[in-house]
Amino acid sequence: MAGNSFGQIFRITTFGESHGMAIGVIIDGCPSNLVLDMNFIQAELDMRKPGQSKITTQRKESDTVQILSGVFEGKTTGTPIAMIIPNEDQRSKDYSHIKDAYRPSHADYTYDAKYGHRDHRGGGRSSARETAARVAAGAIAKLLLAHNGIEIFGHVSAVGTINAPQLSLKSVSELLQIRESNIVRCADPATANEMIERIDSIRKEGDTVGGKISCIIKNCPVGLGEPVFDKLHADLGKAMLSINAVHGFDYGSGFEGSEMKGSEHNDLFIPPANGKLADNFKTLTNYSGGIQGGISNGMDITFRVAFKPVATIMQNQQSLDSSGNVSSVQGKGRHDPCVVPRAVAIVEAMAALVLADHLLRNKVIKL
Repeated sequence: MAGNSFGQIFRITTFGESHGMAIGVIIDGCPSNLVLDMNFIQAELDMRKPGQSKITTQRKESDTVQILSGVFEGKTTGTPIAMIIPNEDQRSKDYSHIKDAYRPSHADYTYDAKYGHRDHRGGGRSSARETAARVAAGAIAKLLLAHNGIEIFGHVSAVGTINAPQLSLKSVSELLQIRESNIVRCADPATANEMIERIDSIRKEGDTVGGKISCIIKNCPVGLGEPVFDKLHADLGKAMLSINAVHGFDYGSGFEGSEMKGSEHNDLFIPPANGKLADNFKTLTNYSGGIQGGISNGMDITFRVAFKPVATIMQNQQSLDSSGNVSSVQGKGRHDPCVVPRAVAIVEAMAALVLADHLLRNKVIKL
């Protein structure tokens, strides 16, 4: 199996399966002398871990991260950083009924067809449990970005047909406080209550529902992005589409921009305050989402990520087994009725990995 690595300079390789001994990540290219805040790294993992509330899977994993190399006296050494997260609450027997059957809309059939051998316990490598390793690596990338004044904030902006209003202009710290005050991680409290009720109702029906996560990146310097094929938005899109259950990515005005006229969509430059040119040129609007020509322009980078409903539902579904015989499959075990509350941490982590990599490519990193 190829395709387990991401990034060019700040590069990660993840390993492990849902029901193996552990999952983990190797980070290559992290600069030396970065002070690692272990409490921050663990807090990022806690945002993603299972068993958080009634609207997430009840699998109990502490997701306690261990750093095996690349750190000395609390600072990175510039050598590869190895991190592992032990699996503590596997229930492999919950998957014995799908040993020879293919669950609808899962990777069961495609993995079997490609490799001729699959780990049916929780989906093995195709399980979203792998993303915990990305969050651990993304936490280190976030620490690197913080030294450069860059902030990333994501929140659940939609669950099914319930959509949160546009975020008001608050600081990231204020938005974080609002988001973390509710179990669905929406930065609008009234909408959050509606979302929680909807997810809980869907869960009781034995069904699932999709949603969207909106993300904003503040204080990104001008010049990140490598045309033609490594455009910043292209790398962000690849990062987001690599996350389990993601079915869509857009940035700036997104698909709605296709319905506008050029005279409406163009981001016009505005004169500098007091006639003095600031570090970055500013624009009146930000339909470009902070990226033009594949390069960051200094405005806020904005994007959205759409997640499909989780494929495992607690209802009987017709399927086929590996011999082509008709069979019936029902979800068992512990699964999320909606993935987006836990996926906020994953979206932020992948965005951080992209930005850290491009900062190092641009040689504008500060420590």
